[in-house]
Amino acid sequence: MANAEAKKASFNDIINEDTPVLVDFYADWCAPCKMMTPILQQLKSEMGDKINIIKIDTERNPDVAIKYQVRGIPNLILFRKGELLWQQAGVVQMPQLKQIIEQKLEQ
Repeated sequence: MANAEAKKASFNDIINEDTPVLVDFYADWCAPCKMMTPILQQLKSEMGDKINIIKIDTERNPDVAIKYQVRGIPNLILFRKGELLWQQAGVVQMPQLKQIIEQKLEQ
């Protein structure tokens, strides 16, 4: 899992790639955010190259968080070719998360 402590331009480059990208907005002090890490690792191991997963620290990248109206964390956003397909705040369990992503990518 890439840890994208990236500037806005490279964030835009990442979300505009052909491979869908799941962005996990988090903060180091957020306990529920820590619960997402193993869930995202399991998701990546099951979905492999079908999806890229990056983590964005909202405290280091407030401009990106503001742009996508991230008000609560953890906050997951699914992008495909720059288009926002899905967004949800809170912890999402692996089976539900995988199902949501697969449904959104089929649309």
